[in-house]
Amino acid sequence: MNKEHILKKNIDFQRIIRNNRPYRFKEYILYVEKNNDSSYHFGFSVGKKIGKAVIRNKIKRQLKHIIIKKDYQNGFNCIIIVNNNILNKSFKEMQYDLNAILEKLNLIKEKRDDKN
Repeated sequence: MNKEHILKKNIDFQRIIRNNRPYRFKEYILYVEKNNDSSYHFGFSVGKKIGKAVIRNKIKRQLKHIIIKKDYQNGFNCIIIVNNNILNKSFKEMQYDLNAILEKLNLIKEKRDDKN
């Protein structure tokens, strides 16, 4: 995942969480902020209750890998927060659930079949 598509500043996290309502889906809580920017940004939050730093970083790497696989609409910022139940999921289950909520929120670009 390119660094230009990652949110890291605390002020950005606070603004997005304060001004937008959460979307809850299984182990995920997503905050989505629409804007007029020509790109998209994702931020990840994995709390200390999940485990030690090695485990938290592993989950963040897995989330970034899932995010890379799809093409997204432009003009949004999204924060993904995970809870303890993520430790009981396999990578495939994480991928399926995260893609399901991103599609439900219409953040993924639709692919058109041009077979004419």
